[in-house]
Amino acid sequence: MMTRIEKDALGKKAVQTDAYYGIHTQRACENFQISGKICLEMFHTIALIKIAAARTHNKLKLLDAEKMSAIEKAAREILAGKFDDQFIVDIYQAGAGTATHMNVNEVIANRATEILGGKKGSYIINPNDHVNISQSTNDVYPTAMRILLLQLSKHLLSALYHLEQQLHLKAQLNKRIWKSGRTHLQDAVPITWGQEIEAWAVTVHDCQNRIDGALHSLKELSIGGTAIGTGTNAHQKYKMLVVKELKILTRLPLKSKQNLIEATQSMSDFVHFSGALRETAVELARISKDIQLLSSGPRTGLHELLLPAVEPGSSIMPGKVNPSMAEMLCMVCYQVIGYDKAVEISALSGNLELNVNMPLIAHNLIDGTTILAHTIKEFDERCVRGMNVNKKVSKENYKNSQGMATFLNPLIGYAKAAEITKIAEREHKNVVTIIRERKILSEQQIKNIFKTF
Repeated sequence: MMTRIEKDALGKKAVQTDAYYGIHTQRACENFQISGKICLEMFHTIALIKIAAARTHNKLKLLDAEKMSAIEKAAREILAGKFDDQFIVDIYQAGAGTATHMNVNEVIANRATEILGGKKGSYIINPNDHVNISQSTNDVYPTAMRILLLQLSKHLLSALYHLEQQLHLKAQLNKRIWKSGRTHLQDAVPITWGQEIEAWAVTVHDCQNRIDGALHSLKELSIGGTAIGTGTNAHQKYKMLVVKELKILTRLPLKSKQNLIEATQSMSDFVHFSGALRETAVELARISKDIQLLSSGPRTGLHELLLPAVEPGSSIMPGKVNPSMAEMLCMVCYQVIGYDKAVEISALSGNLELNVNMPLIAHNLIDGTTILAHTIKEFDERCVRGMNVNKKVSKENYKNSQGMATFLNPLIGYAKAAEITKIAEREHKNVVTIIRERKILSEQQIKNIFKTF
């Protein structure tokens, strides 16, 4: 393997000759061999910020047109995926994301150097002095987090919207079909399938609103604050101009944070967004568990919902079909809930002017948003769309529900209604049958109260 020698403040180190990354990335690769996972989207988003920064510094006459053009061309090649194999820094690292940031700076610098006719490692374009003018990891990294989460959330909100619409449709199709309500997993007053499923749809709609609300604060960027939010080494007009460039590049309604010192110290915006993901996961898991319970059986469970079969359910029990998509949704939701706890602990562990746990916060939110979006889409398409109500079983369970006695309270009182449920249970008959046999109510009264019998 051919190598070149690069030098930094700690000394010299060999780097592969054909590598576009440099000594900082090489050290990080050696230091942080942890999970083998990287987040390409984060590298790409930082490259986008570098385009905005280069354009801004050219306008401020801090970077000549030739260097700006080379940096932008190199960054656009990164966005096209040309150098994905050059991003090698693990998601678990130190220094608030410095290793990831420098990985991008070095790849851009070496590629831009090539574009200008130089060799890798000669740094005609320097990763610090040119690619990183007026910037610090401490403002670039969280800015990349914000932009990326805004972009990824579009897919999540779209998946939730389509799930909501499918649930509205299922509710409409089943609005006249009655079922037994259940509280404490015991018989309760009846409800229609339309009402049950419509409640799920409203829940999903509320989840969208929570996420959308949490996204507003992510549109406020800390770029321009540099190391601790005071803007050290940044041109006084840089903050305003670079945000304008980012708005053009991303087509997002971005603006600058009012106080960049607070923005550098606090992770509260990310905690808020993580909370919205957690709340969404909690609600989706709850709905999924209900669907699993209502589809249990087919012979010894409730069997009131029929789910599409997507795979054989057992390696030993022939013919068994499980609620696979609902189970998968629950597991992803549990992971997102766990991610939120790690985000919370990471956020409260920031010290003084900086929170060094940003790489963990970034990974958890990026992965959580991504897997939740993918999961909801698959759950919608492979479970909910093919889900049907078992009308026969639902009607039978509804008629046999002890919860029907609740409608008798206004006419005969709670105590007498309770006595009727005991008789019905003892004689293995439904409540309405007992009322008829004992002539407790007239047939007209029965029809008025129990309209669907």
